[in-house]
Amino acid sequence: MTQPFLPLTARSREESHRAATPLELFFDLCFVVAVAQAGAELVHAVAENHTGEGILNYAMVFFAIWWAWMNFTWFASAYDNDDVLYRVVTLVQIAGVLVLAAGVSRAFQEHDFLVVYIGYAVMRLALAFQWLRAAHHATDPAERTMCRRYAGGVVAVQIGWLALVLAPEPARGWIFLAMALAELAVPVYAEKDAPSTWHPHHIAERYGLFTIIVLGETVAAATVAVKSGVIENDALGELLPIAVGGLLLVFAAWWIYFVVPAHDRLTSSRQGFLWGYGHYVIFSSAAAVGAGLEIAVEQAVGEAHISTLAASAAVTIPSAVFLFSVWLLHARYFKIGIAQQLVLPVASLAILLCTFAGRWAVLAAGLVAAATVATGVTLTARNPAPRATDA
Repeated sequence: MTQPFLPLTARSREESHRAATPLELFFDLCFVVAVAQAGAELVHAVAENHTGEGILNYAMVFFAIWWAWMNFTWFASAYDNDDVLYRVVTLVQIAGVLVLAAGVSRAFQEHDFLVVYIGYAVMRLALAFQWLRAAHHATDPAERTMCRRYAGGVVAVQIGWLALVLAPEPARGWIFLAMALAELAVPVYAEKDAPSTWHPHHIAERYGLFTIIVLGETVAAATVAVKSGVIENDALGELLPIAVGGLLLVFAAWWIYFVVPAHDRLTSSRQGFLWGYGHYVIFSSAAAVGAGLEIAVEQAVGEAHISTLAASAAVTIPSAVFLFSVWLLHARYFKIGIAQQLVLPVASLAILLCTFAGRWAVLAAGLVAAATVATGVTLTARNPAPRATDA
């Protein structure tokens, strides 16, 4: 039976059998609604040949989604007590991301970020409340200071984001960069004297689950695009290579991400920061693969005002970025010998070169990704990698 109010105290990092809760899974599913909206608007922008503007808006909106998700995830890993108040505040954060999702189209099409800002503010202020609550229940002065730093930093930066709404459009890119750096600095500052007690296995599972959900959204978006192309344009022959290649890319992305025990890299706060922050690239590129597949479908049936080369690049570039960033963040620490180390970087380059394969580009990229998995499995079988704790 869930209690109305319990002390919001730090959980042990050594806690056994720590797993994602149903509330966290629900939280992720609601967040992917915003991811889907951002991807859909990116498709529209690129298809209308507004690529640069679309990518910038996508980067800004996705940062808000990812950062709010990430902050909740690490806080929950350290402090989740599952009482009624904790659940209610988490539901408020979910409401915030749904508001943000409702404002994505307006942000892309009219450059009006007010609704996105309101949704983001709801999420961030709710988290600040949670940090203040944790500070109230903390018995260690250093931990109390850390919690108050988090709360103050979240609120201060949230006020700073108002500039993105009020400033003239040409300045927004620079404002976004400055405020994003300020957001990234808050956890580093807050935990400089006392780190939070996040759980390595729990964090790795949470990131893995969100990766699965984002890849699932990619499959869903691509499936709908192919279905529409077949029904409305009777273009099965043109779309089949894209469908097969896209499926191979997503399967390979899943395999490559989960083939190594990511939690073995999370042995310190410094590694945790680097690993957690780096997932902005992994998550955003994974979601962009789905958008790229939609763009490739629209271009194949004549509904996108871009070249075949540009449509192919919309798939191959995020796919290559995903593979390389997974290698950079954690896969490379589990590879033995030069051959294993080179598999993912070489595959990323090969996928980029597939851009020039014309209408077969997506299929070629998918085959390269499948060959990458097969090569990795073969090399690992010959020379198994040690766990990071044994390296």
